Amino acid sequence: MKQILLTGGSGFIGKNILESFLVEKYDIVAPSHAELDLLETRSADAFFKGKTFDCVLHACAKPGHRNAKDPSRLLYSNLRMFENLERHKDKFGKFLNFGSGAVYDQSRDISGAREADLFARVPADEHGFCKYAIAKQIEKLPNFTDLIVFGVFGKYEDFEIRFISNAVCKALFGLPITLRQNRRFSYIDVGDLMPILEHFIEREAELPFYNIAGDGYVELAEVARWIREISGRDIPIQVAAEGYGLDYYADNARLRGHFKMAQFTALKASIAKLYRYYADRADAIDKELLMTDK
Repeated sequence: MKQILLTGGSGFIGKNILESFLVEKYDIVAPSHAELDLLETRSADAFFKGKTFDCVLHACAKPGHRNAKDPSRLLYSNLRMFENLERHKDKFGKFLNFGSGAVYDQSRDISGAREADLFARVPADEHGFCKYAIAKQIEKLPNFTDLIVFGVFGKYEDFEIRFISNAVCKALFGLPITLRQNRRFSYIDVGDLMPILEHFIEREAELPFYNIAGDGYVELAEVARWIREISGRDIPIQVAAEGYGLDYYADNARLRGHFKMAQFTALKASIAKLYRYYADRADAIDKELLMTDK
């Protein structure tokens, strides 16, 4: 079995990895914060002493979204975590970083973003700039690959702010589905991420950057209508502002070319599956968290 180090094992993507088929194929080590504090160089040094890994899956990140408990020192924290791993690159074979479409600069439309245009704009926000700075490092590092993830969704995501889970949970309680504005988005089911990870663990990446996104885009208003249909409830869909908000979708041709067997679950089918997941756990959902849009 290949030895895999997973950082961020308690987060959205990390939890899904640890419940996927990957744990049967690989020996995945997902240390707790007490075992590995990536903000502390001494902790990282002590953790890697006497250890080697075939691959690192770096999913740990200090969040900067609107529901983050403490968004301070975002750039410092995320860069420091990355550097405390990079300094031990002699202890692992390859490094797969979970990036974000924010690297393309969310202050303007991100419409069919291509990896070749990655550094054409410098992100205006701290979250995007952090991803930009890490990508600049990865560009120069052999065996490091930046997986630029767009719109990954599924169980364990923050249903207070993530649109698909938020809309699903609201529909379960008969609440209006709310949008600030209609937008064009790339989405990918978190389950579809797992064979992509397997592919990059097993094979050499030809290039340092890959957009991880489904085919084309979908409008959020269309997603809302699907969820209403799936719920079987005649619930209102409320859009605060007319027109379109900024685009956030990618061109996945590079991924398609490298990973020729990539199959993406139909988005509507993925949403129906997620609806059933939440419906089975409706008693555990705090309805009060859905009453205020963040």
